[in-house]
Amino acid sequence: MNIYESDKLLSEYISFHYGTDENLPETLSKSIGAQNYPLRCVHQLIRPALLPPHSRALDLGCAVGRSTFELARFSAKVIGIDFSQRFITTANQFKELGHLNYQRTDEGSLASPYFAAVHPEIDRSRVSFEVGDAMNLRPDLGSFDVVLMANLIDRLSEPLQCLQRLTDLVNPGGQLIITSPYTWLEEFTPRSNWLGGFTHESTPITTKAGLLTALSPSFELISTQDLPFIIREHARKFQWSIAEASIWTRRQPTS
Repeated sequence: MNIYESDKLLSEYISFHYGTDENLPETLSKSIGAQNYPLRCVHQLIRPALLPPHSRALDLGCAVGRSTFELARFSAKVIGIDFSQRFITTANQFKELGHLNYQRTDEGSLASPYFAAVHPEIDRSRVSFEVGDAMNLRPDLGSFDVVLMANLIDRLSEPLQCLQRLTDLVNPGGQLIITSPYTWLEEFTPRSNWLGGFTHESTPITTKAGLLTALSPSFELISTQDLPFIIREHARKFQWSIAEASIWTRRQPTS
């Protein structure tokens, strides 16, 4: 079974997306700045002042939808797409109800009830969710003024195939945000398809270099920054990671 359809991952991702300070135990300093990662992917990286009126946004690999809803603060229409049917079903429940009760693992089979909610200021009617494959998106999606790909590229079997579609998805002058900790694993991506994290002819190839090679013909790299995040597995186990966020602008087509 796809791990992203499991009860365990669903609970972890609801907590990751909608949990706040309760994600961290008292013994772990709140100063590490790793909470609310899906929110920070939007508010720290996207430049709302550059968006046109009635802009469209795409959250590719949206999971349970927190970033998708946050994009609706700035864009008139937002589409969230994920490969997991379970994640999309849950995201649609958040859209319909605005909140959700869920169980968060404490230890073994012990769990506690928790409540997650979309911020009431967000217009949920601007958002839609659908199941889709980032490497084979439906052809009639249209184009967007913002495309966010958070923690996606190192979970695709053919990430380059996804990147090649972006020229058509992002409007000229539009913003592309890619974040990832670059955790390349052969269980998700054949080594021959890694964008970086290997040596070629004695030269180390980083994922940032791979992204530049793939995207530079159509996109300009504006900046990069580190974005830490933490995922709670249970009361005594946490995954702490640092994603690299790269911010790109779609080049104007040459005449």
